[in-house]
Amino acid sequence: MRIDLHTHSTASDGTDTPAELVRNAAAAGLDVVALTDHDTTRGYAEAIGALPAGLTLVTGAELSCRLDGVGLHMLAYLFDPEEPELARERELVRDDRVPRAKTMVGRLQELGVPVTWEQVARIAGDGSVGRPHIAEALVELGVVPTVSDAFTPEWLADGGRAYAEKHELDPFEAIRLVKAAGGVTVFAHPAAVKRGQVVPEAAIAELAAAGLDGVEADHMDHAPETRARLRGLAADLGLLATGSSDYHGSRKTCGLGEFTTDPEIYGEITRRATGAFPVPGAGGSPAA
Repeated sequence: MRIDLHTHSTASDGTDTPAELVRNAAAAGLDVVALTDHDTTRGYAEAIGALPAGLTLVTGAELSCRLDGVGLHMLAYLFDPEEPELARERELVRDDRVPRAKTMVGRLQELGVPVTWEQVARIAGDGSVGRPHIAEALVELGVVPTVSDAFTPEWLADGGRAYAEKHELDPFEAIRLVKAAGGVTVFAHPAAVKRGQVVPEAAIAELAAAGLDGVEADHMDHAPETRARLRGLAADLGLLATGSSDYHGSRKTCGLGEFTTDPEIYGEITRRATGAFPVPGAGGSPAA
């Protein structure tokens, strides 16, 4: 089985619609794909409606968190999307995205970048606006060559010249909320230092003690030695070690299935989840 547990659609900051995403996942030879848009479940219905036969969909989300001033992302799988407390927190994060993005646009303008809110809104479309949309605007303007190059202290990285904070969950609270909604939590790209400051491994141990289920070890932003170290840490802490592409369509260079999760680990995730179940493909809607 080929299992990719971290992807994004136009419901947040990917470039594939949810329907395109699942069709592309099947074409890439995946057996299981997780839809984990940022702080939203809005893409679920479209993805399920288009799900090809032979592909299983894991519903999830990537939750925005912050610990001691350091931003981090928590992958949540197979939770009940209607559970009110977790739904309310996701809404608070989403509601803060537009004013935050407008603040960053203003800071870029102060730095002499001719970016406009209208440009960023056009790029975001119906998605949940975020830094990748602003980064793409910088690419359009020729300020940086790629989206990844915008995530530096010079521009949009945590603490960067144009960075602005937003409402984010405490990760311990995120773990509690996801578990209360029957879901499973995995710390996304925990050692992606190229994105900015990361939390120390001691904090991962504390999160494990609080109920964290796993860490995303195999990821494009982790060097081979980092992946090995995270796998060792996961073994020491009794955590599941996953692998994923963090696919964003054309917005990033990684392809679907670039990194995958071991079937036994996937089986344990589904065993622990009680809020929702993986959705098997039934043929889906025809391609557009």
